[in-house]
Amino acid sequence: MSILKEIKISVLITLVLLIVCCGIYPLVVYGVGQAFFPRQANGSLVLDSSGKPIASTLLGQTFAADKYFNPRPSAAGNGYDSTQSGGSNYGATSQALHDAVAQRISDYRKANNLAADAPVPADAVEASGSGLDPHISIKNALLQVPRVAKVRNMSEDDLKKLVDQYTDGRDFGILGEPGVNIIKLNLALDGKYK
Repeated sequence: MSILKEIKISVLITLVLLIVCCGIYPLVVYGVGQAFFPRQANGSLVLDSSGKPIASTLLGQTFAADKYFNPRPSAAGNGYDSTQSGGSNYGATSQALHDAVAQRISDYRKANNLAADAPVPADAVEASGSGLDPHISIKNALLQVPRVAKVRNMSEDDLKKLVDQYTDGRDFGILGEPGVNIIKLNLALDGKYK
């Protein structure tokens, strides 16, 4: 076999794979996503009354005011920066990590009017691997209910019902733990999510 024949075969294989992998396959995946999962394929966006996107239910956001449920800490840029997704990369023996968690525990207890020795959920003081997780644990949400209810002048029972409404179950019924989507919950509190 001559070298020219080898080059011709290599070029043809490259072109076929280019068409299949960079053309046909992405179009099929795009088509399936649009046909069967259009909301998710388009970012699970939440729109305001004028149709302008204000959030995605898949990406966390910083909510700092007392009238909102606080998300878990984020190491993604300046907090929930989707262009800088990732963890802090601190190891378990890192003094910086220990100091940050100790400060977060103190801040969480103070913000939610908890006793100095009250247990604090791990997700309230440790960032997720992506830094963009929109969920908090049910326990974390319930510890924040009294603060949010007081600021919003609503009953804790009504707020707990809202927490239940925006709690997502386990994936496929068995994977992970149930979590409260605080993007949906906080926007619902502001009347921007139905």
